[in-house]
Amino acid sequence: MSSPYLIYNTRTDNLYPDTFRESYHVHILVHAGEMNFATKRKSFVAHTNDLVIWQMTTPMLNISYSDDFDADFLLISNEFLGKFNPEMIYATKGYVFIKNQPVIPLQGEFLELMSQDFKLCWQRIRKEKHLFQDEAVGCLFQLFLYDLWNVIEDELTITEIDDNTSRIFLQFLFLLQEHCKKEREVQFYSDKLFIVPKYLSEICRNVSGIPASTWIESFTANELKHLLNNRQLTLTDIADEMNFSSMSFFSRYVKKVLGVSPSEYRKANT
Repeated sequence: MSSPYLIYNTRTDNLYPDTFRESYHVHILVHAGEMNFATKRKSFVAHTNDLVIWQMTTPMLNISYSDDFDADFLLISNEFLGKFNPEMIYATKGYVFIKNQPVIPLQGEFLELMSQDFKLCWQRIRKEKHLFQDEAVGCLFQLFLYDLWNVIEDELTITEIDDNTSRIFLQFLFLLQEHCKKEREVQFYSDKLFIVPKYLSEICRNVSGIPASTWIESFTANELKHLLNNRQLTLTDIADEMNFSSMSFFSRYVKKVLGVSPSEYRKANT
């Protein structure tokens, strides 16, 4: 079983964050050099003293690093995040903000604050093990999140949502993470949340500006890419695993959410 949390340095461990982005939420503290990447909407450049956060559900494209790139990166599984997320409203606001702005410049006391949080994570994750290891790391990650929300407080206060709205939205995201491989209808998720589909879409629009159906397509597209990149799986295997009723329906859906057919996607990503 893979660990629910890991921490590495690009120089000392000779590892890079993109290796893990499909299995973890990635938190990168840049010490030197430069990193380039893009989402579907925008390109980003991260420099020294920037904090970069890659959410599992946001595909990152065209990732590259300068030769002198040096960064610590903290990896947190989705299950661990769900278990130790300390506060619903700010978690929801933070999720939406980071999806649109994954690079956060740090300076002064904020840089010192986040640097200290990374050091504490190093001590707990890579050094001596604790009898209550998961709980100890979970508490540190909660501290990290509180400090992060403090850093981006001005941006987060713009969005006004209540506790019930944020709770439903986050539960919807966690349900998507669990079921998007096989379930692609808003009705399925609204039934799980004991609300009507129209209300779920209204909540998603109010919180993120994006309807529930688009969130479902986004999560499913991410899962499709992950499976299509696995060359050991045939297209038929993938269609069966994702519960498509026919190969033609599977191909049409892939073209809708990825812009190309399954075969074209594989050919372009060989």
